[in-house]
Amino acid sequence: MPSPLPGMDPYLEQEKFWPTFHYNLMNVLFQVVTPSLVERYRARVLERVFTVEHVLFTSVTREEHREPYLEIRQRSDGKLITLVEAVSPTNKTTAKGRQSYIEKRQEAQRSRANIVEIDLVLEGQRMHDFTRENLPTWDYNVVVTRAPRPEQFELYTANLDKRLPRFKLPLAADDRDTVIDLQAAMHRVYDQADFAATVSYQTDPQTKLDAEQKHWLDKYLRGHGIRS
Repeated sequence: MPSPLPGMDPYLEQEKFWPTFHYNLMNVLFQVVTPSLVERYRARVLERVFTVEHVLFTSVTREEHREPYLEIRQRSDGKLITLVEAVSPTNKTTAKGRQSYIEKRQEAQRSRANIVEIDLVLEGQRMHDFTRENLPTWDYNVVVTRAPRPEQFELYTANLDKRLPRFKLPLAADDRDTVIDLQAAMHRVYDQADFAATVSYQTDPQTKLDAEQKHWLDKYLRGHGIRS
């Protein structure tokens, strides 16, 4: 069963759902992109590991985080062609999570690779500091940075009440882009992970929503018989 919402599901930001969503999203993107890679490339889902410390009065707890990402490399020499990332709540809300994410981005930049960054998290600090002046507002985004033009960004956006975008995933400069339907991928993830059996829509999600977003969500859920 696909997600009952038209776009991203903010309930999946919850700590108990996000790791499953994150891993399934990377695996679905792997499945989607692999047929277009033919003989020239190979794709792999890998993970980075880091530890976040939480200070509670006189004690310190350490929490290990494992986050998947997708690499597309050239078969002939192993060169990194494209890095695909999905931003996590930990990346946007903790210093260590942010550092780990940015270090991987910088590693890809040094390799002169394309970078695709998918941000489906409402909570926390943005991962890019480019200005939003003269741009429409958005809740979710995909930022594509092409290796030949690392100072330029391609921006694909969506709001909570809208469908997630399609975006162009770049490969080598002399090769054709692969178009990814992010909404279709999100629905596949929701179905494969069987979130319909575990997510309750009777209360607001844990992530912060403004008054307008809460009103829209409540009206939508009640209108579709999902919330009583």
